[in-house]
Amino acid sequence: MKTELPLFEVLSNFIVLEGLDGSGTTTQCRLLQQKFEKLGVHSRYTCEPTESFIGKAVRQVLQHDQVVAEGTLAKLFAADRHNHIYHPEDGILTQLEQGNKVICDRYLFSSLAYQSVDWNFDAVWELNRYFPLPQDLVFLDVPPDEGYRRVVQRNTTQEIYERMELQDEIRSNYFHAFTLFEHSSMNIHIFDGTLPVEELEELVSKRLSPSDN
Repeated sequence: MKTELPLFEVLSNFIVLEGLDGSGTTTQCRLLQQKFEKLGVHSRYTCEPTESFIGKAVRQVLQHDQVVAEGTLAKLFAADRHNHIYHPEDGILTQLEQGNKVICDRYLFSSLAYQSVDWNFDAVWELNRYFPLPQDLVFLDVPPDEGYRRVVQRNTTQEIYERMELQDEIRSNYFHAFTLFEHSSMNIHIFDGTLPVEELEELVSKRLSPSDN
């Protein structure tokens, strides 16, 4: 009897943090990496878009420096992600093979949530459905108005998706995306992103500590 292959590949020791803009993913990624290093666990922080030439093109679009045709940004993100995963020298797979935990600030779930705002969700899904999944996905859930308030407080140039009228739709897209992976072996952890930074750090690190994996 043939055994069906799993629909999604899940990478051990690969952790992704996601959330609306202003949810604190970068802060918690850095704190989690520090926690692992204190425990003697080798880890690497990375993010999307990356610092590669493709990621820099993505940032130009996000920051209003370039205007592109519909669907182009989603394809640029997918290209950046493919290189991020499979680059032979410092890609995520290479880092995992070297025994590191990899903590990634945003991944394909951001594409499903954000790029589907201005392009067809199914089209974005087709671009991303074959990428491997993380062992653990952490979603920092903040109310849209709170996330936007934090973005405004940064006093930086707002990117194309950092508009209040989009935040409810983006949050809904995230939760719709999560339903597509319900039957995978990826662990989905949802935390209250409005908690104080230290309290949230404790909850996240406790859930993801090596003794729990």
